[in-house]
Order: sequence, then structure tokens, then C-alpha cells
Amino acid sequence: MPIRNPQSAICNPDTDPVALALAEDIGSGDITCEFFVDGSQHGYARIFAKQPCIAAGVEEAARAFTLVDAATKVSIVRASGSALAVGDTALEASGLVRSLLTAERTALNFIQQLSGVATLTNRFVEAVKPHRARILDTRKTTPGLRALEKAAVVAGGGTNHRFGLFDMAMVKENHYAADASPSHLQESIRRFRAARPGVRVEIEAQSLAQVCDFLALEGVDVLMLDNLSLSEMAEAVRLRGDRPVLLEASGGVNLQTVNAIAASGVDFISVGALTHSAPAIDYSLDLVRA
Repeated sequence: MPIRNPQSAICNPDTDPVALALAEDIGSGDITCEFFVDGSQHGYARIFAKQPCIAAGVEEAARAFTLVDAATKVSIVRASGSALAVGDTALEASGLVRSLLTAERTALNFIQQLSGVATLTNRFVEAVKPHRARILDTRKTTPGLRALEKAAVVAGGGTNHRFGLFDMAMVKENHYAADASPSHLQESIRRFRAARPGVRVEIEAQSLAQVCDFLALEGVDVLMLDNLSLSEMAEAVRLRGDRPVLLEASGGVNLQTVNAIAASGVDFISVGALTHSAPAIDYSLDLVRA
């Protein structure tokens, strides 16, 4: 619900993370603007990058302004996924100065954090060239912001892994610790396929011996190579041969190691740092009073 008078209203967050962030920030009202800014004064604002980056969260930043005040006019100059140089404008907004200032910090928080995710993702994507490996995100996301952070990964050129526990089975060591025998895993896969047709199955291998065992299983879509050495990953690619099983490298991945990992021939490289360790990008808001 739009907040026409942000100084006295509390927004209903519902399920919108932008509305939730505004409610957290505004509380019972922006008391600074209420007493120090003329309620009838209009102005123009622009949000611009202060360092090179891949933009993300621009749409969420724009929505912060219109949720605070539906009368605010917002123009997205450079959409998410755009490469910005220092000084490039991402969005412009015009309306009541009170409304612009009330929305400022929330808008900047979204665009700074999400652009950080997109920019770091793009660095990994560029680092694996010319190899074909695709960069994946993980579930190591900020609670409540997973959809936005995964969208930022895509804006940076990355690929989304599963969204949550419900849309893909990922069988890790803790899942099969009690019985890692191929026969037990094969029966579990068979039951899963019968109950969840069309849903992907991924299984974690922590050694070449497990790679050999798991490649022999029917119904596995992706094999995760967890903390295997470069030579072991290359051997796993050789062992895979022409089987329709995709290989995902995981563990020990950073900007210094990712190209060598991609050179092993794996299909995917998952990087938790994309969402849990991306540094925020520096943006600023310039305000001109009418």
C-alpha cells in the first residue's frame, strides 16, 4: 500500500521485502523530515554509481520511492544487468522532498547490496572464460532476500541453482551417512523419481571412489564434486564420459582458483560467496530542490 504521508503512516510489509524494509526504517514516521523539511517543497533526485559495477536492485530501489509516495515519479535510467561507470545514473525520481528523503536510505540499501552480488558474480563469470563452466549460486543467502539476491546473480551473468529445499533433491553426506551403499541410494532415487517425476536429483561425491559408484546409479542428474583436487576433478570428467550426468565443482572456489577449476572440464561451479560475501557497491543520491 502506498504511503502518501510517510511522516505519520506505517507501511504494511505484507510479503514485499521493500515494504518490509521501509516499515523497519520509517516506523511511526520520519521525524527529521517532519520538522526540518518543508512539506510542500518539491525536488529531483538521482542515484548514481561511485564505482564501476554491474547494476542490480534498481527496480527495488525505484519501488521504494513509489511505496513511500505513489505521486513520486521514478524513471529507471539503467536497468539491472547494466554495466555502470563512475558517475552513471541508475534511476531518477521527482516529487516531494520529504518523500524522496524518506525513501533514500532504503532505496540505496537495496541497490548497493544487490549490485554487489551482481558485480562479484560477473567477476567470477569473466574469470572462467574461455571455459564452458557456468557459475552457480547457492542457498547461502540473506534471509528474506533470496529471490532478489538470486535475481542479482542472473543480472551478473550467473546461473541460479535450486531455489530452496522443495525444487531439487540434493543428497549430501549427512543425508546418506547411515547407508552410502549404491543399492540403498538407488532404491531411494527410484522412490523419489516415482513420487517426484521431472524434479532433478543431485548427489554429493567426496572422493573418486564415490564418483565411480554414483556414476553407475540411474536417475542422477548432477554429481557434485565436493572439495576434490584439480586432478581428481579432471579424472571425474574423464570417468563421466558420454553419460548424461552434469558435474558441479564445489568447495575451495575463489577468484584465484576458479579458472583452473573450470579448465578441468566441469559443467558448473557453485560459489557461496556470491551472496554471502559480496561487498556492497558505493552509490549516492543527489538531491536538487525545485
